[in-house]
Amino acid sequence: MPIATATQRRKRHSLAYRRVRAIAVAGVAMGAGYGGVGMVGALSAPGSASLGVKFVEWVRGNGGAGIVQTAENIWYQTHQPAVGGEPPKGSLRPVASVRQSHTLTSSKILPPPRAITPIASPPLPHEGQWTPEGPLVDGSPALYVTLMRPDKIHTSLVAGVAWMDPHLVSFLQYAGAQEPPGGGAWPYMAPIQGPQASNLIAAFNSGFRMSDAQGGYYAYGRMAVPLKNGAASFVVNAQGTATVERWTHGQDVPSSIKVVRQNLVPIVQSGNINPAVYSSNYQVWGATVGNQVLVWRSGVGVTSNGAIVYVSGPGLSVGSLARLLQRAGAVNAMELDINSAWTNFFYFNHTLGVSASPANGYRLVYNMERPPQRYFEGTARDFVAVVARKNPL
Repeated sequence: MPIATATQRRKRHSLAYRRVRAIAVAGVAMGAGYGGVGMVGALSAPGSASLGVKFVEWVRGNGGAGIVQTAENIWYQTHQPAVGGEPPKGSLRPVASVRQSHTLTSSKILPPPRAITPIASPPLPHEGQWTPEGPLVDGSPALYVTLMRPDKIHTSLVAGVAWMDPHLVSFLQYAGAQEPPGGGAWPYMAPIQGPQASNLIAAFNSGFRMSDAQGGYYAYGRMAVPLKNGAASFVVNAQGTATVERWTHGQDVPSSIKVVRQNLVPIVQSGNINPAVYSSNYQVWGATVGNQVLVWRSGVGVTSNGAIVYVSGPGLSVGSLARLLQRAGAVNAMELDINSAWTNFFYFNHTLGVSASPANGYRLVYNMERPPQRYFEGTARDFVAVVARKNPL
C-alpha cells in the first residue's frame, strides 16, 4: 500500500476537525450573538493551521470547551483505528542522510541508543532500529530517530521516537501568538529565525493550552501561569539542558532553571508507569478526549543517562504513549499535546551555519498533519526548538 500523498493526509486528518467544527458551530449558534470580532481575529491569525482548526480553538477558548470535548469524544470513539493490517510501504524507514560513524570527541557524549525491541509481532524490517539524522555536532550525530508500531493490535499504525543527546544540543522554549497567555515579548518567539535557524536540529510541540494544562508556565525569568506542585514539568536549566520531572518547588524557581513548562501529571515516574494513565478521570487528564480514546498523542521523557526522548503517533492512549516512552528508556515522562493538528516533530538535514528551512525539514512520522514550515511562521502555540551547542558539554 503506497504512502498517502500530502494532500490525502491533510484531507484525512482534517476530517476529525471538520466534524468537531460542525458540532461546535451548532453549539455556538444556540448562544450566538457574541464574540464576532474576536472570532474574525482568530480566523485571520497567522500560521499554517486550517480555518477549521482555528475556529475550534476559538470556540474552545470562548466558553465552548465542553462543546468541543463532547464533539471530539463522539468523533474519536466512533472512528477508532483499524485492527490488524500492515503499515504503508516505506513508513518504518526514516529519511536518512547522516551515515558517518559515531565519533566520540568527548567522554561525556552519550553512546548511540540501543535498538528498541518492537512491540508488535513479528517485527518488520527497520522497526525499532535507530537512524542518525540532522547535522553532525562536533563530529557526532546529536539526534537519532526510529519508527515502530505502537501496540500488538493496531498493526497498521506507525509511531515515531526521537532521541537527543543533551551534551550536543540545547533546548529553547518558544512562545506562540496565543500560548502562553498574557502577551508581551519573550526571548524566543515564533517564527524560528536567525542564529537559531542556522543551528536548528529539530522542533517539537509543547503541551496543552494553558487553560487545560493543569499546571503553569515559567520561562526566562517570567511567570506566565503559576506553577503547580506535583505537575509533570519539562524543565530547562541555564545551560540549555532539559529534563522531565515532577515539580516540587512551588513558585520559587531556582536561579539555575530557565524554563518550566507543565502539563498534567507524570505518566512515567522513576521508571514506572503511573497507574493514573488508566483512569478516565477528567480531573486528572484535563478537558481532553480522555486517556482511553485512541488519538494522535505526543510525549517527552528523560532517560537514566540524561538523553531526551520524544514520542508521537496516531491511535495512542495515554497508557500506550507511556509504554512507548518507557520502552525508549524514559525513566520520567509526561504527555504533551494531542490531536493531529498539534502533535509535530520536525528534524532538519542541513549544514550548520546555513539556515534550516521547510525545504530540508522532515516529519518524524510520515503522516503527521502539519508541514515543517509550521515553526518558520507565526503559530498560536508554544513549542520547543532543539539547537546545536557551540561548545558541546
